[in-house]
Amino acid sequence: MNEFYTYTMILSIVSFGMASTMSPGPNNIMLLSSGLTFGYRRTIPHALGINFGFPVMVICVGLGVGQLFEVFPVVYSVLKVAGVGYLLWMAWHIANTKGSLDTKSTKDRPFTFWQAALFQWINPKAWMMAVTSTAAFITDQQVAFIQVVIISSIFFLCAIVSTNSWSLGGVMLRRFIRNERLVRFFNITMAVLIVGSLVPFIFQQ
Repeated sequence: MNEFYTYTMILSIVSFGMASTMSPGPNNIMLLSSGLTFGYRRTIPHALGINFGFPVMVICVGLGVGQLFEVFPVVYSVLKVAGVGYLLWMAWHIANTKGSLDTKSTKDRPFTFWQAALFQWINPKAWMMAVTSTAAFITDQQVAFIQVVIISSIFFLCAIVSTNSWSLGGVMLRRFIRNERLVRFFNITMAVLIVGSLVPFIFQQ
């Protein structure tokens, strides 16, 4: 390991990974809402999709997908519009979730594994995390592949901690939010936070 990264650098990657995955963003806000609305068990596929999808995205960006934006800026613009549009739709969907306290209800459905995994590619925060981490922590092009795998693996472990924490946080809120009107109010609040999280990305140059 030391031939690819010093222990100090590993600690830096872990610190960045934990800080970025644990901080509020579209993934975590939706997991919190899903944990409250659907319960932990039905939220597991959503969490697993993030745990799988984001590290794969980091690998792809680290191996050169990010350079595509430099050659074809329009691709970035298209992804930006698609990501913002989809997140606005998700915010509307969350805000209009009925708020039933029956976690087995099938009227509203949580994210599936593949929906969550593919969502990373239009998630503004995920793009910023992937581009920033690979730009900062790929220090030697001769061992870039191994370094990308290490970065991705660290993000995978951090994501497990983060997704479970936010999902269980939603489940814990059920102890305090005991009627459907409060669940509905909570989900509307989460929808507003998702829209708010888009503001820095929308005005990013």
